[in-house]
Amino acid sequence: MTIVMWSVWGALVLVMAVLYLYRASVSKNEEDQLFLTDTNQKVAQAAILDKVHKVQPILRGASWMLGIVTLFVVGYYIVDVINQFK
Repeated sequence: MTIVMWSVWGALVLVMAVLYLYRASVSKNEEDQLFLTDTNQKVAQAAILDKVHKVQPILRGASWMLGIVTLFVVGYYIVDVINQFK
């Protein structure tokens, strides 16, 4: 049971790390301020924002899953400690 539990938790942490690294690598070329005359840069910035917005729901769902699995792991060990003192 614990190997499966830790494997799921580790896999979710790995997914979160990969998603954060992908989002960081995509958004590193994002500009804070655009000048309206440069349409090529405007198109490039729109493409970057589109990629970031596509990753955001996946990242949010993965973070919720990681939170739930973390609570499960903590609860498992709390129940284990309580059962040891019975």
